[in-house]
Amino acid sequence: MNTRRQFLIAAPFGALAATMACRGDRQTGSSPGAPPTAGAPPTFGSGPVSGPPVSASTFEEAEKLARVTMTASERQMAAASWARTMAPLVERRTGPRTISIDTSVAPAARWNPLLDPGSAGPAHNRFVRSASESLALPASDADIAFSPLTRLSRWIEQKAITSERLTNIYLTRIEQFDSRLRAVITLTREVALAQAKRADSEIASGRYRGPLHGIPYGLKDLLDTAGIPTTYGAEPFRNRVPDRDAAVVRRLTDAGAVLLAKLSLGALALNDIWFGGQTMNPWLLEEGASGSSAGPGAATAAALVAFAIGSETGGSIVSPSMRCGVTGLRPAFGRVARTGAMTLCWSLDKLGPMTRTVEDAMLVLSAISGPDAGDVSSVPSDLDYDATASAAGLRVGYFPAWMKENPATDVDRAALETARKVGMVPVEVQLPDWPYNSLMPVLFSEAAASFEQLTLSGGLNALHAQVPDAWPNLFRQARFLSAVDFVQADRFRRQVAMEMVRVFSQVDVLLVPSLRDEMLTISNFTGHPSLTVRTGFVEVSEARSDWAPDPKNPLPKFSPPRRVPHGVTIIGKLFDEGTVARVGMALERAAAVSHERPAGF
Repeated sequence: MNTRRQFLIAAPFGALAATMACRGDRQTGSSPGAPPTAGAPPTFGSGPVSGPPVSASTFEEAEKLARVTMTASERQMAAASWARTMAPLVERRTGPRTISIDTSVAPAARWNPLLDPGSAGPAHNRFVRSASESLALPASDADIAFSPLTRLSRWIEQKAITSERLTNIYLTRIEQFDSRLRAVITLTREVALAQAKRADSEIASGRYRGPLHGIPYGLKDLLDTAGIPTTYGAEPFRNRVPDRDAAVVRRLTDAGAVLLAKLSLGALALNDIWFGGQTMNPWLLEEGASGSSAGPGAATAAALVAFAIGSETGGSIVSPSMRCGVTGLRPAFGRVARTGAMTLCWSLDKLGPMTRTVEDAMLVLSAISGPDAGDVSSVPSDLDYDATASAAGLRVGYFPAWMKENPATDVDRAALETARKVGMVPVEVQLPDWPYNSLMPVLFSEAAASFEQLTLSGGLNALHAQVPDAWPNLFRQARFLSAVDFVQADRFRRQVAMEMVRVFSQVDVLLVPSLRDEMLTISNFTGHPSLTVRTGFVEVSEARSDWAPDPKNPLPKFSPPRRVPHGVTIIGKLFDEGTVARVGMALERAAAVSHERPAGF
């Protein structure tokens, strides 16, 4: 079951558990509101009255959420003292000195995934591309558009095609096909053509910037672009126009890439429905593209762009990459600066490439990596990648039970056998049987804090999706999460991270079913990089959805079943994306399916 759905069913809420923390702390001899005695320290419960009135019955009802039990006298004490002990602590929101905290201000506590000094990744930078192929430029515009970035970049470097022509090919494809997909929120035609002409001029004069020079791409529409709307896919922000570029956008511009479009995301980065509708899967137009990087997944799969930038907090690169059959690289937390990106969760958000091949993803990662002063969690990190290196001898960890049950398929099991055949060493690994969804209070608390003003102002009511598993309901519910449960979840996070250190002492990578809920949760919270690679196809008899089942709107069924892409996910050591890519390239070559296209595009 999807993590976001499980939250609705099982996540523990508790708005008022902290009310117990201070009972009995009032010092003898003081009384609420009395003038302080000279030399006496400050006390709890002696401040001004604040907040709405509460009663013993308020606490009796709140106990159901907090999962604590008080006696009648304890409830009475809590109710009588709440207005002086706890209510004043949220003065910044409801008191006389209210203050608005911009989402660019990160929490003082920062998540650092590096618990083990030995897990800091490679000690030096190295980037070795695959050898240049002697392939003639295809005669068909569609064949050009579907070519991997590795080839497109060589053709531009060799002046076999101009950036302007390539940009016009993709612009034409957007006009022709996006009405079926709804992947584009804002088309940046004039910007793209100007950037393409500048790229051609620079290349003609001998100033070649590198593999992304002149390559048209798309951005998930939560990355700021100066003078161009950045809408977060959400109605309240559809007219938002930032005045500066995000750090990743600046790096792509410096690399000479050409911005074609701002691509769709589920509203405020959840699932695949935005204010323009639902973004659809090019391989199966009856189902959504999955989210929240729905636009980057669909646009890359249908060759509306050469590559795209997505983001992930809890599966938003992995899931649409699986659904749309593209390569999705979620970098280690901290490798790519998020300055100028919408904040959903300060300690979880990551930005990464969505491409047609593994090497394409590494070319993009190389261009966007690096810290920025605007993101306190971004860190300097080396990238060691060699496209010519063999994966033979690498230890590939796998969870035996996971490979035998849903959501694993024959494609997942075949990928593990392929790893063995090409010389990698499969190693059985285990993790404790812990309630990993107990980490989720961190995500929901941070997300609700990021969009607190939208929640309190009623702005959430403008969002299209108003179902139990959409943000409006989740943000409101998260107001009742216990602060104690948040701290305990944070401590549990460190304990889980320590288990991942142990596992990676035994293996070089993990090979897992892409949508295995435990690993989606664990690896996002611990910050480990992941690579999702198409390695085969499966047949489905029913459309798939990110959304909780709705009996009133059943999903389409297919007879005979439909053939759709499927891939596995490789989890790597912290900041060791190069090794992850070596494994991914070996599986990609052996599977030999990355060239297949969705019909009709």
